[in-house]
Amino acid sequence: MVVTGSSPPRTLLTIFLLILSEHLVKTASEHDPYKILGVSRSASQAEIKRAYKNLAKEWHPEKNKDPNAEDMFIKVSKSYEILSNEERRSNFDEYGQMDENEPFGQSQHHRFRSFHNSFYFDESFFHFPESTDFENSKYRLRHAQFNSSVLPDSHKRPYLIKVTSERCTACIHIEPVWRETVQELEPLGVGIGIVDRGHDRGLANQLGAHRAPSIIGLVNGRVTFFHQAVVREHLRQFIEDLLPQRLVEKITDNNYLAFLDNWHVENKPSVLLFDQVPVVPLLYKLTAFAFRDYVRFGYVDQGETHNIRLLRQFNINTYAPIMLLFKEDTEKPVDIIQARGMKRQIMDEFVSNNKFLQVPRLVNQQLFDELCPVKQLHRRRKYCVLLITGEDQTFLPGNKAFLDFASANAKEVLRFAYVYQRHQKPLCQALLNNQAALSPQVVVLERQSQADKVLYRSMSGGWNGSEEDKYRLHEQLELLQKDPTYLSSDTTLPELNNEMAPMFLIQWMNVAYDYVLQIYDDLLYSNWREMMPILSLIFSALFILFGTVIIQAFSGPGESKPAA
Repeated sequence: MVVTGSSPPRTLLTIFLLILSEHLVKTASEHDPYKILGVSRSASQAEIKRAYKNLAKEWHPEKNKDPNAEDMFIKVSKSYEILSNEERRSNFDEYGQMDENEPFGQSQHHRFRSFHNSFYFDESFFHFPESTDFENSKYRLRHAQFNSSVLPDSHKRPYLIKVTSERCTACIHIEPVWRETVQELEPLGVGIGIVDRGHDRGLANQLGAHRAPSIIGLVNGRVTFFHQAVVREHLRQFIEDLLPQRLVEKITDNNYLAFLDNWHVENKPSVLLFDQVPVVPLLYKLTAFAFRDYVRFGYVDQGETHNIRLLRQFNINTYAPIMLLFKEDTEKPVDIIQARGMKRQIMDEFVSNNKFLQVPRLVNQQLFDELCPVKQLHRRRKYCVLLITGEDQTFLPGNKAFLDFASANAKEVLRFAYVYQRHQKPLCQALLNNQAALSPQVVVLERQSQADKVLYRSMSGGWNGSEEDKYRLHEQLELLQKDPTYLSSDTTLPELNNEMAPMFLIQWMNVAYDYVLQIYDDLLYSNWREMMPILSLIFSALFILFGTVIIQAFSGPGESKPAA
């Protein structure tokens, strides 16, 4: 039996499939993150970031009045979120998916979730009570607490601060992302704070936060506003961008010897972190920021082909992160830690226990105060063994012998250090009774009060590093620990000269550079209300300058002088 009339249904089915295919291709094209950002599939991260910044500026809802601006801004932000993450980018390239199981922008449900996760906050139009379970926690900041604790602490770690209010719809939208970000960043050492504009408007005004929600970064006492879409990746990158540049040096076979040998110039130990990832982990950058005044930090990518000699030199053949700390001996680390899940507490303890060289040079008063603390009744006495020497080549053998002696006689009650007589003349004259030392001298001292009164005794015969000198110094240190009255002389020490002042000038220039970038960023996003204090200061200075010029211009050159 032959059935006729089957051709039209087949034709209709073919047309339907063609229409459906065309629709799917069009939909996929509309939600292709590469096409949205206008970059090729081989684009570098720098190109992707540049394209994102340009498009985010163009489609920012506060600057672009197009009705579709907000939707386009969300698409741009989500596209950057995918392509800036190598794992998610690879997943999209291979499967055409933004997540493991979901194509990019395929449903209204996802569209809402995408908006929710990428919500760009603005003034609230609707008012609902906010859940305060998470807000009323240890993160809430008060005005006095902020100025007394958080501001000083921001010189050791960055802070991420959210400004909120009780009735704020946008605050509710960003809350899930905020929670996830806090859970990720706080264990790394980032400080977290929450300011309620309704309860502490004074602190909000001090921060320059005139709306809720606002998210603020605080580093070195400097406030920076977060301008991008509120997604966890952006907030993490925001914190990373707040940190000063050049905190961690990339180390390879070509520069590791120079890096380790530089201890005598910067007067600091060096730490090398070996890991399998090509970029410096944020955890390591935060540790470097906290201890940047004491230790130099380098990072070695174990997967880099230019590091084979370096890995072989220190026998690094593990897939777990490992940290090596070097002092004066650049061929052998003084301490090592290795952990598959490196924690901030472990890193802090490791660096804190080794933040001074075995024999550091006294280059400023702060270092002297830390190495040679004032005697306290409830603690054991601590003595500072100080070598007064020179920096010429002729002094190197004696300096090396002093370092060897200190390494062999390390004790909790003894701190070894040295000074260059040419750089610290007032200190050396006070300890040598105003006489210039023709040869290196060793002085043992104990600080008695905050007024820099010290008890001290010079080792007879000077110091040339001979075995006899070592024996005589060892004998005197043994006598001192048995009889504290062995220190028979006393004097008041002047404050040390700051030999690192030129380096501080360079650091100040770097800070100024970061500050200019912050001002540029604020101008880029037209954040005028938050820029008002800076603009007011600039215009006031210009007004005074031009006012002075005008007054001088109109003042007669031959003003009559008062009669005698």
